[in-house]
Amino acid sequence: MNLVLNVSNHLIANSESLAEEIVNGVLVSMKLDIPLWEKEQAIEMYIHFIKFLGESLINEEEEIPETLIEWSKNNAARQISPKGKISEIMVRYSPTRGVFTDIMTKISIDFGLSLEDFSFIIKRINNMLDISLNETVFAFERLSDEYKEETQRELAELSAPIVLIQKGVAVLPLIGIIDSYRANYIMEKVVPKIAELQIDYIIADFSGMFTIDTDIARHLYEIGQMLNLLGIQTLTTGLRPELAKTVVNSGINLSDITTFANVKQALESLN
Repeated sequence: MNLVLNVSNHLIANSESLAEEIVNGVLVSMKLDIPLWEKEQAIEMYIHFIKFLGESLINEEEEIPETLIEWSKNNAARQISPKGKISEIMVRYSPTRGVFTDIMTKISIDFGLSLEDFSFIIKRINNMLDISLNETVFAFERLSDEYKEETQRELAELSAPIVLIQKGVAVLPLIGIIDSYRANYIMEKVVPKIAELQIDYIIADFSGMFTIDTDIARHLYEIGQMLNLLGIQTLTTGLRPELAKTVVNSGINLSDITTFANVKQALESLN
């Protein structure tokens, strides 16, 4: 135990130089070139990591420092983007274990640790790294879900803007791909806004839609029916043949829908 105590004191006293050795070792082994601020942040985290490791060898605590948890979560947060990949972070853990093992092997030899003591320290390091890896993945999944939800909401807003073009008349351009999420968004968010405008006619323009399936066709038809119940007449424009075919296949009777080739024709019908 005295030998483990000596190793503990060595880790705490040399945490800064060991942290630099670990970070540099990982970067070299992976041939990575990261920004200086990111390297300094990693070194700072490993200083806390090594100090905590040294203290845990004496106190036999198996928790990990809060700084490691936060660092892990921050690593995940930096990958939240359309092209972000959690694998870019995960692949660093294996070489990190290797660098740690090499350093601890040398220290264990220098201090004459038994194989049992060496194994104990390596297990403690791996446990801390495992928890860090788990926290990174969990944070990435949570933040990815939040990012996707926010992106869906923003796209839903862009896909169905309300354009007031003259007194009593507004256009609802349906843009891009309308999925169930966007259809529900129109039902729950856009329809109430249309009602607040106190208009008589809404022109639903389909010319900007890429595609439509039968379920979405029914959703959009129901939205039109809801607007009619609110006293707002819905005019449909830009319904291309392939879209019209899908609407018919959904069981919707096109004779119930007032359609025009384009917005200009719809407006002329109101004057």
